[in-house]
Amino acid sequence: MVDEVVAEESICESGVTDVPQLEIRQHHAGARVAAARRTFFSTPGCSHQPSSCSRRECHDDAADVGGGNVTWHIGTSGWSYDHWGGVLYPDGLPVGRRRDVYSAEFDTVELNASFYRWPSPKTFDGWRDRLPSGFLLSAKAPQWLTHGRRLRDPEAWIERIVAGWHELGPRRAVLLTQLPPDMERDDARLDYFLGAVPDWIRVAVELRHPSWDHDDVYRILEHHQAAYCVVSGADIPCVLRATTDIVYVRMHGPDHDHLYAGSYSDDDLRWWAERVREWHATGHSVFVYFNNDGDGNAVRNARTLRGYLAR
Repeated sequence: MVDEVVAEESICESGVTDVPQLEIRQHHAGARVAAARRTFFSTPGCSHQPSSCSRRECHDDAADVGGGNVTWHIGTSGWSYDHWGGVLYPDGLPVGRRRDVYSAEFDTVELNASFYRWPSPKTFDGWRDRLPSGFLLSAKAPQWLTHGRRLRDPEAWIERIVAGWHELGPRRAVLLTQLPPDMERDDARLDYFLGAVPDWIRVAVELRHPSWDHDDVYRILEHHQAAYCVVSGADIPCVLRATTDIVYVRMHGPDHDHLYAGSYSDDDLRWWAERVREWHATGHSVFVYFNNDGDGNAVRNARTLRGYLAR
């Protein structure tokens, strides 16, 4: 099975293996945040109450993500983009120093490069040593698990994920499992996958096909203490649902023509700040990642949201 995993990964690398921190984007249709607002107010059963499930035990010396450590963390999807020069990094900054500049300003990041090539345990161990104390790293699960196998027979990939995630130690936050937009609801497969993931790994699931919006699906997530991934944009209904003690939010951008594009207005960000406060007040730890990296909008929007929350 391990050989099969390696073979699958070699097919999907497509020349990105030498740049593990490079965040790769494809542009396709998205949705306005106004649509997300309408979905929230019209969606029955949006939960702002703490989950009845108990917190998963943390493994080894991991950070206490969720449960007894109720916080909010605001960051971006990825930390290394050429077009962030002059926005986050000084012009001319060496690529190898981008991580340090990012982690000096933000306390969390969502790694997207892991979707294209899952980092080695050595790489995770290096981040554990080099990232500052208190910094939390979330990572996107490999595409050959989520889009290739569509969670079928996940054991070999989970074994590989565990090997790296363990080395991250107190820097680890949440493993994002993003399912493809054409993958329709399959309760049994989702339940089996979540049951195969070790309890000490916190998981968020981004369910893109509308058929997943069902109470039975949310109950599966609650049973496994997995977070439902709240989404703004990506032409996905914005359902504000908390299924565990962690709320995981991905801000894909307000542009109605292109995903990962556009900048959220101040009104939009004030609205989201209120949502974060509501979750926080009911005992949830909240992770918000801006994915609209074009023109440095993710950095600016993350700064603005964090400023509203600090008031």
